[in-house]
Amino acid sequence: MAPDHQWTPTPSHDVTLIGRLTQQRTVVVAALIRADGFVGAQALHNQLAAGGSPVGLSTVYRTLTALAAVGRADMVRDTGGERLFRYRPGPEHRHYLICTECGLSRPVDSGPVEEWADTIAQTSGFASVRHTVELSGVCPDCGPQQAAHQRR
Repeated sequence: MAPDHQWTPTPSHDVTLIGRLTQQRTVVVAALIRADGFVGAQALHNQLAAGGSPVGLSTVYRTLTALAAVGRADMVRDTGGERLFRYRPGPEHRHYLICTECGLSRPVDSGPVEEWADTIAQTSGFASVRHTVELSGVCPDCGPQQAAHQRR
């Protein structure tokens, strides 16, 4: 019997979720998959340009926004209001705690938030209820202990 392999989406599969399959969109999705943590559209565009890719900034923005809309990317805002994106390989919706100093992100247990949102949807009669929860703080490496160490 053959081993049970779990199917992993490819960049081109994710592109078909957001529209026509193009090489530029595929390049953007592949770059987002390779990104470590959350990344802004401008930073992703800069990485692509440094690698010689001719993908335009507007294509990067549109692709990332579309991926978030279909649930293939998580989106948060940094302290300056910039939208940051992180590839979501599966259908599960996640929430993150993000360090305002270094950008480190950690997924958090969001069960209570999801249950609350479901309850609100059911009791209000609203359909297709969506929510945004953003948690930020200062990670242990950037916290008061690190600041005291740097002053010495």
